[in-house]
Amino acid sequence: MRTTTIVGGLSALCLALGCGAKDDDGRGGEAGGGINGGVGTADGSGEADGDAGNSASADGSGGSGGADSGSGSASASATNGNGGDGAPKFDVATMPDSNAESLCEPGGGGGKMGGGGDGPDYSYLWAANSTQGTISKIDTQTVLEVGRFQVRPDGGGSPSRTSVSLSGHVAVASRQGGVSKFYATDDLCVESNGTPGIQTSTTNAPLAWDQEECRAWHTPFAYSSQRPLAWATGEWNYETCSYSNELLWTAGRNGSVSSADVILMDGDTGVVLDMVTINGLASDQYGIYGAAVDAEGNFWGSQLSGTRLINVNLATMATQVWTPPSGGGYGMTVDADGYVWICASQLKRYDPATDSWLQSASGIGSSGCMADAGNNDLLWVASGSFIRGVNRQTLLVEREWSVPGAYGISIDFAGYVWAVAYFGGAHRVDPETGAVTSYNGLTGAYTYSDMTGAALVAVSGGAPTG
Repeated sequence: MRTTTIVGGLSALCLALGCGAKDDDGRGGEAGGGINGGVGTADGSGEADGDAGNSASADGSGGSGGADSGSGSASASATNGNGGDGAPKFDVATMPDSNAESLCEPGGGGGKMGGGGDGPDYSYLWAANSTQGTISKIDTQTVLEVGRFQVRPDGGGSPSRTSVSLSGHVAVASRQGGVSKFYATDDLCVESNGTPGIQTSTTNAPLAWDQEECRAWHTPFAYSSQRPLAWATGEWNYETCSYSNELLWTAGRNGSVSSADVILMDGDTGVVLDMVTINGLASDQYGIYGAAVDAEGNFWGSQLSGTRLINVNLATMATQVWTPPSGGGYGMTVDADGYVWICASQLKRYDPATDSWLQSASGIGSSGCMADAGNNDLLWVASGSFIRGVNRQTLLVEREWSVPGAYGISIDFAGYVWAVAYFGGAHRVDPETGAVTSYNGLTGAYTYSDMTGAALVAVSGGAPTG
């Protein structure tokens, strides 16, 4: 194994200014096949800090009961958040193309969430409201909340990681055990509560568990720590013009032990398909902390402080564990070139093809990261009140923008960079101008996973346009 370190402090770096089938029973109930069935104790404590910024506000999505002060808002900086071109910006799930030859090509305009064609027909970022036990559905074009959903029947769970499939639907893992899937559009939602029509949240107020009809399934787990979550790519069905056999990875641990379970789930039903226990991990209360997949749908996970990097092969469930170079770690992602990143103050890039590591200088990031698969090919990292765009080959900073807060990082289909602040708001940043548009209605926010699905799109070969 080869390790190379990029020498030099941050001051020496170049800063530039620069869519899921219905369940068999058609209901959004609990799925069978969960490991160590049952639901952990919920944590309902904590409150948001009211993320603030120097911006003018517009009225949000409205609603009451459940969100910060019963309302949300979007606020934009003086610069045009669309990058000045006036063109609409989109995110996930594409419209059918008028060209019949490419009508059912994934990523060519015929399917969900692929790029190309006339652009996606919906565009959402899903942020976890950890202290409230909910997730928020944010329209990435309007930067308004258009739905909020309870993730466990007890209203708790402390959700933290969300992941969006190529079909555009979201799954969420709760730190205290349990995984739930929600449909992004109500055409797949099924009547189940006895009231005619589909009842689903369309504001920042969640419906009661037994009233929400756009929950596809919930699978309980009895882990004391269940954080990682990542969709695999699935298979493109040319007859139905949609993805099928979408699989979902998660992982869990009970107590401060040196092992963790990595679990493969059926994305349509929530049933556990396979599980492998990985030994030789660092002993802490968290287990595997973050997760992502590569182009083959293989699982990659990391531990807090960057103490281990884990791989599970999708086809064989064979496992590998590496001890990364020193320097700490928090966020992790896989980019379109297959590089695996562990992100904190110092960035670590692992190349599976050469079994080699490349390290950056210290002082670049602090938590989440995600790679842009568009024209700029930068790795964007969160660093408190800044986001930084890092050259993925040289590991030098090329862009830096100020934001009201940054903990988790994501990128939408249009190429906007999103920073979700710790217990704060969600901030959309134009990577070219630094213009910020904020949504400040989250409750105890904490998300730094693939909350738009753009990372999955990138590794699957359907690069977002931006």
